[in-house]
Amino acid sequence: MDPACCNGIVHLNPYGEDAVVFAADLANRPPAGVEELTRRSVEAGLLVDFPVREEDLARTLAVLRDWRELVDSGDDAERAELLNRMLASASAFPRLTDHAGDGWHLHYRDDRQSLAGVLTSVICVGTALHLVGRGMRRLGRCAADGCDLIYADVSRNGRQRYCSPRCANRDAVRRHRAAASARPPDR
Repeated sequence: MDPACCNGIVHLNPYGEDAVVFAADLANRPPAGVEELTRRSVEAGLLVDFPVREEDLARTLAVLRDWRELVDSGDDAERAELLNRMLASASAFPRLTDHAGDGWHLHYRDDRQSLAGVLTSVICVGTALHLVGRGMRRLGRCAADGCDLIYADVSRNGRQRYCSPRCANRDAVRRHRAAASARPPDR
């Protein structure tokens, strides 16, 4: 991701891909402290040019808890309702800005927001763009036995079922071995 401006993930692509992939990463590996949350946000392309406080971690973890509930929701209407509640809580007005001098772009944040407020907006809007642009079922949990990591399906065909190629390969080997052991032995 190109952190060219203030925030590479607020320069939202049409599908919210960067933001929703970042949300999945945070949900799968919750930050242990506010320093880690800040570092990972910067690494994801967010310009953190405002004070970061300890309460940002607790607020962000609460948003991620709600986001996991959205990922695990059973149907599209429930998923939309959960996301609409999250979007209402973000309540940052989109606005045009050219604060970095690199061209006008859309921000989904207020300049006076905290890190948790910015992350809430980025995660909610990015998720909304991802789901309406690619499909309401484009978030899920890994299908591999023993893995429950979240993935954001950014594949072309929309058929992602695993969090990583490693889990997909491991599950394919497991299925192959199970099928081989179920076949009668050759004579």
